[in-house]
Amino acid sequence: MTETVDRKASHRRSLKVTTIATLGGVAAALASQAISVPAGSRNSLLVVFALVVVELGLMRAFGVDVGEFSAKDHLYIAFMTFAMWFVAWGVLLTEGIAF
Repeated sequence: MTETVDRKASHRRSLKVTTIATLGGVAAALASQAISVPAGSRNSLLVVFALVVVELGLMRAFGVDVGEFSAKDHLYIAFMTFAMWFVAWGVLLTEGIAF
């Protein structure tokens, strides 16, 4: 019974981390589009780095113990955020959507 509870808790933790990282990537893409189109800013990648830091705070707020994260967990969060940012911002740029 304890093994089932641990599996469920681990699964919920994984869902929270993945959801926050992917939604953070989409939010970073929207923010990058908002700051880059009118001003022609090259600082859009800084938005991604800032969102990774914000995501760690959000994960802590949603009950994920980020203190026990390994380097692999941090790289996973950074990669998921970057990948979603790259894809979502590419779509926004291709479609010419401006805010």
